[in-house]
Amino acid sequence: MTGISNVLSQSVVVFSQNYLPISRINVRRAVVLLLAGKAEPLQITGEASFWQVRSPSMVLEVPEHIRMKFTGTERIWKVPRVSRREVLRRDHHTCQYCGSRKNLTLDHVIPKSKGGTHTWDNVVTACSSCNSRKGDRTPQQAGMPLRSQPKPPMHPSVAFAEQFWKDHQFEVGADY
Repeated sequence: MTGISNVLSQSVVVFSQNYLPISRINVRRAVVLLLAGKAEPLQITGEASFWQVRSPSMVLEVPEHIRMKFTGTERIWKVPRVSRREVLRRDHHTCQYCGSRKNLTLDHVIPKSKGGTHTWDNVVTACSSCNSRKGDRTPQQAGMPLRSQPKPPMHPSVAFAEQFWKDHQFEVGADY
């Protein structure tokens, strides 16, 4: 029994028909996609790695990577509105000036009084002490540089693909 639950708790990376990594799913969902003919095994490295899922009538080898056979209509994704919850999520619940995780507020990088807008590239997470210290000044005027440049959140598939390729840097020109 332990072996079965271990296999079903593993995850499989799903690639689009155009070979772009789009998500990670569990082995159970991968089995359904493979048996329904909606996906096919994908080997992206030299050695094939897979898990065996056995039933009374068959043994199915589930690879670490599968590729969808069809182009589905992608769900339309809109950049979320600028809100406290979304800004905190984007900034990993960390003050963008000092790195604190306590007493967090939102701060306009260019203050509204100086023409700053309430947009993704002008709102950051700041702890209350940094927000007070910065006051009605720009980070340069206050001598408080930002830890990262604020930007709108990425489409979830794009963010997943970016992280996948960072985690799986393959040798260029290798025989795969």
